[in-house]
Order: sequence, then C-alpha cells, then structure tokens
Amino acid sequence: NSADLLNIHKIKMKCFATILALAGSASAFAPVNQGQQATHLGSTAKSDLEALANKANPIVNYYDPLSLADANFWDQGEDATIGFLRHAEIKHGRVAMAAFVGYCVQSNFVWPWAQTRAGDMFPSPDLGPEAQWDAIPVEAKWQIIIVIGALELWSEIIGDHYMRGGKPGAYPTFALFRDNVHFVLDLYDPFGFSKKMSEEKKAERLVMEVNNGRLAMLGIFGFLSADAIPGSVPLLKSIAIPYDGTVMAPFAPDYHIFG
Repeated sequence: NSADLLNIHKIKMKCFATILALAGSASAFAPVNQGQQATHLGSTAKSDLEALANKANPIVNYYDPLSLADANFWDQGEDATIGFLRHAEIKHGRVAMAAFVGYCVQSNFVWPWAQTRAGDMFPSPDLGPEAQWDAIPVEAKWQIIIVIGALELWSEIIGDHYMRGGKPGAYPTFALFRDNVHFVLDLYDPFGFSKKMSEEKKAERLVMEVNNGRLAMLGIFGFLSADAIPGSVPLLKSIAIPYDGTVMAPFAPDYHIFG
C-alpha cells in the first residue's frame, strides 16, 4: 500500500544521506602538501610527544631508538606521522586491554545460552581462549571481523582525522548513523559521564590509558607465548593453558577465503 511505499522511500533516503556523508568525509584519505598540515598538531607535535613520554614514564622518558617520530610516513610530514603513531599506540593499547580482560574472563566463564541458532553452546572454559576461538563457527568469526572492520572504517572517515589535526585516540560519535539509520549508543562515553570533565583530568587519564595499554600489550602476548611455548614465561608457567595450534592464524592455518 501507499504507507508501506512511503516508509520504504524514507529508509532509502536515510541510507542515501548517510552514504553521501561518508563519502564527503573520506577526504581524510586525500594526500596533502607539507605546507598544509593541520594546526592542531602544529609545530608542537614532537614536544607534546616528549612531554607525554615523560609523564607516562619519568624513568625511561622519551625513547625512540628507530627515530620514527622524525620520519615522514607517506610523505605526509612529521606532524602527521606523529599523529599516526600516537593514534596507533592508543588504539592497540585499547585492543590489548580488551583482549587481556577477555582472556581472563573466558578462561573461567562463558555465556550460558546457545551460541548458534542450531543450539550449539559456547566453547567450554575447559578449553583455553585460543582453542575456544578455533572451536567457534567460521561464520561467527567473520561476524566479529566485519563488525571490527566497520568500526575501524567509521573512525577513519568521520570527524577530524588524526593525521589532519584530529585528536589521536579520539573515536567519533555515531550521531550521523543514529540520526539517519538506526539508534545506537556511542562507543566512547555512551552516557556522557565525561562531558563535565576538565581538560587537565582528561590529559591525566590519557597518560593512565597509555600506560595501561602498554602493560596490556605485554600481558596478552605473555599469555599467548606461555600457552604456545611452554616455559617461555616462567611467571605464567603454573597457569598457562597449553595450545598446540597457530596463535597468529585467525582461521585454520590452511584456510583460504576463496576456496
């Protein structure tokens, strides 16, 4: 009927508007001249990095043996390179923190309901986290990877890019998607608890996050090493869960996407 056609038309228009907005934001990937670097990083990018390093670890202080901060990634300039490096560390630290907590939790508990529509339960905590991953259906693995890829794409094309003056580590709001497609909470601070937080407090928490992320990266790889190579991490020898698979293979080692 006409009401259904009208609803379908509205949905199409919302999706079309979202696609246009995403396409317009994709300019973050366009190359720029050295003289057009964003002002947010500006000439203080290197000094800000050194100051952050001192706050994060006054003993080690600023340590860059490969001189990465002085590099010129993709001919984008030193400031853009520093923005890329800072964003990469913060993001990988967050992933590592989630992985570390997930490893500890799923080594002891799993969801009590069925994982698949066929009624298959989640892999038992009797298995190690690596073996649990191997045991879930390939379709579930693809769902996880696709969602992560979508979140990554959104962070790259929405808002101010971290190599173009944006704030390294800042994840954009889902307001555009929420207003035009479907309601969804923001990934960062979904309930707005940090809106009244001072800039000094935010800077202090950023240093804490960087340190926790670095520790989590060491922690999760410590677990993986202890499980895959018995005795490689003496402190974890008593709690390691032996795993004889390929840790770095997201699917089976002989898995091929196209056959």
